[in-house]
Amino acid sequence: MAQVRATILQIIPELDTGGAERTTIEIADAIVRAGGRALVLSEGGRLAAEVSAAGGEFIPFRAASKNPLQLALNARAIAAMVRREGVDLIHARSRAPAWSALSAARRAGVAFVTTYHGAYNEKGPAKRLYNSVMARGDLVIANSNYTRRLVQQRYGTPDARLRVVHRGVDGQAFDPRSIAPERVAALRKAWGIEDGRKIILNAARLTAWKGQRVAIEAMARLAAEAPDVAAEAVLVLAGDAQGRTQYQNELADAIRASGLEQQVRMVGHVTDVPAAFAGAWIGLVASIEPEAFGRAATESQVAGCPVIATGIGAPPETVLTAENAGQDAMTGWLVPAGDPRALATAFHTGLSLTDAKRAEIGGRARRHVLDRFSLAEMREKTLAVYDELLGTDLAARFRDGAASALQRS
Repeated sequence: MAQVRATILQIIPELDTGGAERTTIEIADAIVRAGGRALVLSEGGRLAAEVSAAGGEFIPFRAASKNPLQLALNARAIAAMVRREGVDLIHARSRAPAWSALSAARRAGVAFVTTYHGAYNEKGPAKRLYNSVMARGDLVIANSNYTRRLVQQRYGTPDARLRVVHRGVDGQAFDPRSIAPERVAALRKAWGIEDGRKIILNAARLTAWKGQRVAIEAMARLAAEAPDVAAEAVLVLAGDAQGRTQYQNELADAIRASGLEQQVRMVGHVTDVPAAFAGAWIGLVASIEPEAFGRAATESQVAGCPVIATGIGAPPETVLTAENAGQDAMTGWLVPAGDPRALATAFHTGLSLTDAKRAEIGGRARRHVLDRFSLAEMREKTLAVYDELLGTDLAARFRDGAASALQRS
């Protein structure tokens, strides 16, 4: 029988930036709100302080190591921690620490959950084995239907062990009505973008598969084919290079070679993502490899910002287009991956919207995400996964607490 106060341990390499990292904190907060105890093992990063702010316990740990000896030592340390802290369930969110966590869970006799956060390239038997740990949970959370199908195709994981929990977005934080104009103005000033110019926002770390090269080439095509439209726009590449200096330099060279210094900005990591999308005219997911979920697509939409995304991976689940939902329901556009010509056409279409038409699409986009991809639903469904294995009532407690808070407000 599980403890009355369930103790859940999540493990993730770092807490710097990214969807899996943000979700770790959001679930720690949900565990605490449901009356549980939330432990997070990680090497840390800019988001680490948010674990404690949410009422969880951040424990510095060598969770990013892929060294086999360190993984074995980590497994022993986690198992000891499970016994010492009375941990009921371990939730692993990345491959290397998942191997240690799996071993520790089996040693200590506690439940083990994984979330399959990424599409994970498989280029040989060794990589396939390495990735397979993410399908070895007692229950496996897939963050989209695309991911669920991928897990089943690769590992034959039965439906009985799979649970689809789409990533959730904080509708309140991204409510454009609650974002002070000064926040948007501060970002535009920091980015050197004049008032009146329309921002196409690509919020993604600087790595080749996120498609920044394709976005730059699309902007070059737009500038050549519709210079008046391009002159009114700025493509903002908002994300860390995370050590990929060569790639960052290649992007800068491509911008200069295309004469796009006035049309493209690389602005680095952006902390105030809600204000960034509130100030954008269009959101952009340009990935050339499948997104397991693609959080930027839902963040853009919930901020009332129409989105252009590549039609691979999960974005077809989150973006309503004229083709898949009808003209009166569309919230954005899907384009073929790696196709700068198609992307340039989408840029032209989106930038040519009237203010009224853009507001209409943006309003639908926000309602769509609030209805299907809310943060509260993601938290409750994740807690329900824990409940299945522990026999607890975390999901009900969280739901009751959320209802009480809504009544008080």
